[in-house]
Amino acid sequence: MKRNELKAIGPDPLRPEARLRWRDHFTLSENVLHVPGMHREHDGLRIAHLSDIHVGQATSAVRIRRAVAEVNARNPDLVFLTGDYVTHSPKPLPRVIELLSGFSSPVFAVLGNHDHWVDAHYLRAGFERLGYTVLQNEHRVMHLRGAPLTVLGIDDGRTHRDDVERTFHGAPESGTRLVLTHAPPTIDKLPPNGNLVQFSGHTHGGQFVVRGLTEAIFRRAGQPYIQGHYHVRGNQLYVNMGLGFGFGGPYLRRGTYPEVAFFTLRHAETASAHI
Repeated sequence: MKRNELKAIGPDPLRPEARLRWRDHFTLSENVLHVPGMHREHDGLRIAHLSDIHVGQATSAVRIRRAVAEVNARNPDLVFLTGDYVTHSPKPLPRVIELLSGFSSPVFAVLGNHDHWVDAHYLRAGFERLGYTVLQNEHRVMHLRGAPLTVLGIDDGRTHRDDVERTFHGAPESGTRLVLTHAPPTIDKLPPNGNLVQFSGHTHGGQFVVRGLTEAIFRRAGQPYIQGHYHVRGNQLYVNMGLGFGFGGPYLRRGTYPEVAFFTLRHAETASAHI
């Protein structure tokens, strides 16, 4: 991973030509996912993934707008947002829609536990006004690069709103199938050996990592998947460390970093042919 530049290059709508403060930084991760069974037309597909943005005093607005700009500069095929756009207060709700506007690629979003605790209806309606697709135990099939791609959005498991059966009802049973859901343990409820890829957040990468202790605490809380890539029961999972918190805010991070993740999908057989 690399940290984004220390000096603002080009126009910034919030702090033009200003030197960035420490709290404005984030990291970029580049990931290649080898996916058996996906449509060959989707080999090389690019995805940007943001999660746990927590708009408000805990997260720099400049960081969020620069993350949106960075995603647009890389021009992915899809943008995935996996929940927790607010924290506890409803005051930042209008800012969520403002700060997360302007993606130039198709956007799919799901909601997190904090969103349900604050105002899930407001957030869904706001994102839909921007033209983003919000999925709550729903799926959508879109045609991309000449082949169907299924996005399955499962509602938040932390607040027990997840319904995997409803989400998958009527959905294609093969091909390129990508799952969005806020809480990582939902991976354990997916159909096994489905060649599914699940994108999640929620954990903030462990937030304040002390080797051994953090993992034990999360496992005891039913969160065995903390950050990065996992293979689970014939499917794959990526847990984003989240864009919000840390770096000068009231919720400190240790051993984790605000993250914008990028993915390149590779057909498993195509990848094997190049080894």
